[in-house]
Amino acid sequence: MHINLLGARVDAVDLAGAVEKVAAFVAAGHPHQVITLNPEILYRAQKEPELLDLINRADLVTADGIGIVWAAKVAGTPVPERVTGIDLMLALVERAAREGWRIFLLGAAPGVAEEAARRLQEKHPGLVVAGTQHGYFRPGAGEAGGEAAFTAPGRAPVASSGDGGRPGEPRVPTEGEVVEQIRRARPDLLFVALGAPKQEQFIDRYKEVLGVPVAMGVGGSFDVIAGRVARAPEWMRRLHLEWLGRLIREPRRWRRMLVLPRFAWLVWRRARPAGR
Repeated sequence: MHINLLGARVDAVDLAGAVEKVAAFVAAGHPHQVITLNPEILYRAQKEPELLDLINRADLVTADGIGIVWAAKVAGTPVPERVTGIDLMLALVERAAREGWRIFLLGAAPGVAEEAARRLQEKHPGLVVAGTQHGYFRPGAGEAGGEAAFTAPGRAPVASSGDGGRPGEPRVPTEGEVVEQIRRARPDLLFVALGAPKQEQFIDRYKEVLGVPVAMGVGGSFDVIAGRVARAPEWMRRLHLEWLGRLIREPRRWRRMLVLPRFAWLVWRRARPAGR
């Protein structure tokens, strides 16, 4: 079952249901995209039709964040619970260790994906990591142009002398090379941490070429799993205040938080004609 929220299809599933859907996707074998939708991206999609179309092309869209859960309730089409990117990723990794699924971690700063993979394997013996790759790659050999897929705030990707950097520095791969690396690794699950919506756009652009049964964007999940960033405490998550915890840790996010009241007003305004 799914609902329509501001023009976007959202699946009315809980975490367990989402895991079962992904398991069915893996069994099917052909490419599927999973999106964990938050208010910021849905609000942006109201002004970017191509982003809204991308969301609606996905095979599974979960309510990532209490804002989406609240909006669905106001619209008269409630969903069971929020299913965040990191919670779904962790549940899928646990299932992958049991089922023998191969996973690939793409994104974040150099060293983060590797550390996240190491910690996941420590927690889940038998987990097969098909590969990892940081998110510092540049357009080329499969990418028509534009910015590098990921650039951490205040930092720039390192490059080899052939890529315009100093001799001895790590080489920056092209986007096409990264795609080929993933394709050859043949993972069952691809987790992409390039930030939204770049990660969703990357998956949508290459999912058929990659041939990965399930690919999903996970935002900053690698940083949390690797211990680089602390997640909000359990009591704060239970009270649906994880957004506040992130704001306290990262005050520069306050501008992004301004989207939330705008999103809430848009949802409320759209619901009013129905008498709610």
